[in-house]
Formats: sequence, structure tokens, C-alpha cells
Amino acid sequence: MRSIVLASVALFALVTGPAFAANEISFGDDSGEYANDGECDDPRFVGEGMTTTDLLSDDRLKDATDCKAAFDAGKLALNGVTDDGTIDFGDDEGDYANDGECDDMRFTGPGMTTTDLIQEDILHDATDCKTAFDAKRIKLLLK
Repeated sequence: MRSIVLASVALFALVTGPAFAANEISFGDDSGEYANDGECDDPRFVGEGMTTTDLLSDDRLKDATDCKAAFDAGKLALNGVTDDGTIDFGDDEGDYANDGECDDMRFTGPGMTTTDLIQEDILHDATDCKTAFDAKRIKLLLK
């Protein structure tokens, strides 16, 4: 019986695919300084299609062609989002963790910090971000 359940779960995962399809994600436009260079510069993503340079919050939603092509090719996923759509909030190892404001540039909303967002805070402000997310003061930046 267990093997039937496991096989059913595996089949469901294959049929349903990743948690977020490309049509659920806004890739933005190509107005970023590094758009159309063959590498995704949008810090909302992770994978082999990403640039190796530092990620900047200014590049969110500004490298559409590169990011969509890599996402469609299976070379990118949403950073910190599991295949079942669960958000990984990470840990509290960031310099500004536990200050009452979310500093993770994957999110947007009134629960966010008003200071510049930096790459090092991605997945490193879990308590603040989860608290704001649960209170509907931030959301994962998809669109």
C-alpha cells in the first residue's frame, strides 16, 4: 500500500509541475543595466541561469528576457520557494534581523524596511519577514 501512495505522490508532482508557473510570475521588463546579457540579474531567482555578480534590489523585475528564458529552460527557480510552494524564510543571521522590519528583497509591502535592500539579507531575516507575511504586511514579490 505504501508504494502505491508514494507512486501516486510522485505522479502528482510530475503532472502538476513546479509550484509557480512562468505565467504566475511577472518577469518585469528589460530596463536594468545588465538586461539581455544572457544571465538573470533578478534577486528573486536562484539557479545556474543567474549572474555570478552581486545581486541588487534595483534589478528586481528589470531583466525579463534573460530571467524568463532561464526559468523556461529549467535553469532558475524562485529563491527560497520549495516545489510545493512553501516559502523558506531562512534564518535570523542577517545584520538587521529581529528589528521589526523585513529586510529580504524577495518580498514587498508595508512591512518592509525603508533602507536599501542587500543581497546578504536574502533568507536571513526570517522572524521579521514571517511575522510580516503572516500579518499580510508583505507578500512574495511575484508580480
